[in-house]
Amino acid sequence: MKPRNLWKGLIPTILVVFMASCLTQVKPAKDSGLTASQQKWIEKTMRKMSLEEKIGQLVVARYHGEFYNRQDEDFKQLESLVRDYHLGGLILFGGEPLETAYFTNHFQQLARVPLLIASDLERGTGNQVTGATLFPPLMALGATGSEQLAYEMGRITAIEGRALGIHMTYAPVVDVNINPDNPIINVRSAGEDPEQVARLTGAFIRGCQSKGMIATAKHFPGHGDTDQDSHSLLPVIKADLDRLEKVELYPFQKAIDQGVQAIMTAHLYVPALEPEPGLPATLSPLILSDLLRKKMGFKGLIVTDAIEMAGIMRYFSQEEASLRALNSGVDLLLLPPEPVKVINYLKQAVGKGDLPLSRVEESVRRVLAAKARLGLNRSSQVSLDDLPLILGRPEFKETARKTFESAITLVKNENNLLPVRPGKKMVILSLSSDPGDFYAGRRLAAALTERFPAAQTFYADGDTGQEKLEEALTASLQAEVVIAALFSNLQAGKGSVDLVPGQIELLRKIKEAGRPVVALSFGSPYFIRHLPQVDSYLCLYRNTPETQELAAMALAGEIRLSGRLPVSIPGLYQRGEGLDLEKINKQEER
Repeated sequence: MKPRNLWKGLIPTILVVFMASCLTQVKPAKDSGLTASQQKWIEKTMRKMSLEEKIGQLVVARYHGEFYNRQDEDFKQLESLVRDYHLGGLILFGGEPLETAYFTNHFQQLARVPLLIASDLERGTGNQVTGATLFPPLMALGATGSEQLAYEMGRITAIEGRALGIHMTYAPVVDVNINPDNPIINVRSAGEDPEQVARLTGAFIRGCQSKGMIATAKHFPGHGDTDQDSHSLLPVIKADLDRLEKVELYPFQKAIDQGVQAIMTAHLYVPALEPEPGLPATLSPLILSDLLRKKMGFKGLIVTDAIEMAGIMRYFSQEEASLRALNSGVDLLLLPPEPVKVINYLKQAVGKGDLPLSRVEESVRRVLAAKARLGLNRSSQVSLDDLPLILGRPEFKETARKTFESAITLVKNENNLLPVRPGKKMVILSLSSDPGDFYAGRRLAAALTERFPAAQTFYADGDTGQEKLEEALTASLQAEVVIAALFSNLQAGKGSVDLVPGQIELLRKIKEAGRPVVALSFGSPYFIRHLPQVDSYLCLYRNTPETQELAAMALAGEIRLSGRLPVSIPGLYQRGEGLDLEKINKQEER
């Protein structure tokens, strides 16, 4: 992977001209400062650390907030990583509240230097921990346009997360989703407008950090314009410097200006910023040190996306990737497949002169400073007794429900099909593109059957054969209105969030026969590209129990609809479009 001579000569000049034009007016974010006691703790801790301990502080492994027997081999291995290899932090991947807090306390007791506990709380703490508050994805916030709701989402996430011992969220996603076929960002983004993305994610960052949790803007320098998933390969961002300035980099600069404390790198190749063919941004000094640190003025933590992802591991060994990432300016290496091998390799690299000790110590100081600001130099334990008083408070749940409801976007409503009048002969089609997700719309079907008792329901998933789809077609042709609930989960490595062709064809046949169809998207708003002929189209942005209940209420006219599309649908609708539909008086209608 050697750079071409032409690019090698031109890229520094291009970068200087580009950044001078777009960022010279931006003042670097101010360091929040440390107290004398915090600084003293950092210096004392640094003096006591061996080289291996310093390197360990830059490595982060995963754990689960579930029950473990103390003799479980996986548990003992994790204990060893914390106690013997001095990991800097752990990442929580799901769990129960009491187990999460209990084992977080346990690992903190094992650590000589307090652990930085992180988790991906993109949709609130309920995204990972049962019983905590679950919010919709950022695209739903984009549909509301509400900074207040974004701020509250960040604030509530931090309150609940800190109660569990979580100090850092890998959120918000500040990527600008300008590619309708993006298989991994999509509804995780607040939309396609850089200004709105910056405005809403900035509010989330302020709310989150106001309650003592580190927010992380991701995925730098921008993962919104790709139809590939970096969990599976290395996507290429083909935008030129001018477009990058106006779109991808803009929300990151705004986040830096507002004091975001961490930024996560992306496993992307961006030729306009990096001349070495196939070099991911995560491993690029030009992108991380020159652009992010020097030009954009970021002083906080730079963390990698997971090293174990194929966007890195298909092209580099975990050892080489970790070395190159640190030499590029990264502070924390997330999820190398074999942390012990990486720590030992990096220790040898320092001895050989391949990794300057000064580079290691720079990042260690930054990590320790973050821990000190969190108060971990004083205490790292949390109270299990407090959890029932904090997680899932009624006012937190109400804020989340308000966000779900305010986001619902009525894109189309031909012939005023909605709200559906009582007595209509209804067929409900629950159509999921995911194998094994046969009953995806069960909650919706139950809620609609309460309101329309004669409704028939048919289910299909990615494995459903043509015979079952024909049965659904036959019943639908006898209906006065067909409700098509569309599901396609956004999952790492899946490669698509689109619909199954056979299910698309089913709905086209129903429309060709003249039956009125209401399509409900419980995922990507772009589904309507395949079904522009449907009579009504509602976007709910995520499949949750809340959205299915709210969808039934929306169809029956029990709630007001006011959301606006945060993205454009190519050839059909522009960003900002959406219809208002007032709540009706149900008793008068009946």
